[in-house]
Amino acid sequence: MSNKQIKIGTRDSELALWQAKKVAKELQSFGYSTVLLPVKSTGDLNLDEPLYEMGITGIFTKTLDVALIKGEIDIAVHSMKDVPTHLPKGVVEAAVLPRADVSDLLIHKGEDFLNQEQATIATGSLRRKAQWLNKYPSHQVVNLRGNVNTRMQKLQDNNWNGAIFAAAGLERINLKPENNLVLDWMIPAPAQGAMLVVCMENNDYCKAALANLNHAETETCVHIEREFLQTLEGGCTAPIGALAEFKDEKIHFKGALFSLDGKQKIEVEKMVTPTEAAQLGKNCANEILANGGKKLMKEIKKVLK
Repeated sequence: MSNKQIKIGTRDSELALWQAKKVAKELQSFGYSTVLLPVKSTGDLNLDEPLYEMGITGIFTKTLDVALIKGEIDIAVHSMKDVPTHLPKGVVEAAVLPRADVSDLLIHKGEDFLNQEQATIATGSLRRKAQWLNKYPSHQVVNLRGNVNTRMQKLQDNNWNGAIFAAAGLERINLKPENNLVLDWMIPAPAQGAMLVVCMENNDYCKAALANLNHAETETCVHIEREFLQTLEGGCTAPIGALAEFKDEKIHFKGALFSLDGKQKIEVEKMVTPTEAAQLGKNCANEILANGGKKLMKEIKKVLK
């Protein structure tokens, strides 16, 4: 084993650092030497604008992409749901780690409001907002940005009834409070709960090192979800949920597209064998587009321009 040190690029939030340290630990267990190089991303620096107004694609990954391409870091660790479906030229997926909990959680100040007409929920995600309004049309949804700790603090400081978080993020940094409710009816973001490690295509040393960390089953599922996302949206941030899971040696897929106000919902559900999974994401997306999704995507793109 070479004693060459692998430079790991990461965002500097507590969650991102947890993820990078996890990758470092895994690589070290295979005898590799590593060092962490944290950076601030554009998405972390601007907390006032909603994500979709900032040209979301790659906002949390761009800084690391640049560092990777310049050779300042060897690999970059991401929450996979933040990663655009098209990677920059020369950058490749080198490992998808085993997936954590995929669910969305509501952190609340008492659950009584769920039966009330009026309530205020906070989230920075169009997908969560649309699904919440689909179920609770009379509620108000306000924008909430920042890393996990910042968002938790904002929930405490405001008179909102609750805020929606990814279970995986809260669990990873031990921030999951007692007053949480699993939103099992909410379809997660494509690749939610999965971590992705990327490197340069010509970096054989890192590719070989990271191959040890790849989890094939998770990789299959997130690729189906991301193919579904890519076929539907083509670079626009629409309210899209997708989840592929292995159950009883079959792959179950559930995907949906929502209107921004949550009033419209077009969904698809399929069950296939792993050998039939090659075009599953694409086929399910095309089914949604044919069932009114094309028209809905046009309307969404108009608003989000």
